[in-house]
Amino acid sequence: MNIQTLAQSPRNHRGGQVSHLLLGAGQFGSENLAVTWVEGEPGSEQAVHSHQGREQVYVIVQGRGAMRVGDEVEEVGPGTLIMVPPETDHSIRNIGEENLIYVSSTSPPFAMQEGNTNWTAPAGQ
Repeated sequence: MNIQTLAQSPRNHRGGQVSHLLLGAGQFGSENLAVTWVEGEPGSEQAVHSHQGREQVYVIVQGRGAMRVGDEVEEVGPGTLIMVPPETDHSIRNIGEENLIYVSSTSPPFAMQEGNTNWTAPAGQ
């Protein structure tokens, strides 16, 4: 069985949000998927970005966010899935008073270095 915990995952800090890479390219033999768990403090905002040739979904676990996909902005909350087509600008901002937590999956997977070199090893490694 292949298991990865938040404590074992590389982290990326940006815009008041912390991404934990739960599944990276090639990990556990995965070829087509990357999965991150993201926690954002109130008022935090992910920079607008897009992924060349990659589709992505966000699943909101906790909190409230303003999700931007292309020219549309919608309020999202727990249990909401947002589909982001390839090459589409998107971002999310925490508009609530509690932490915003979401899971993001990208296919095909991105490399940890792609567009961002701020991934750090888990504590103690």
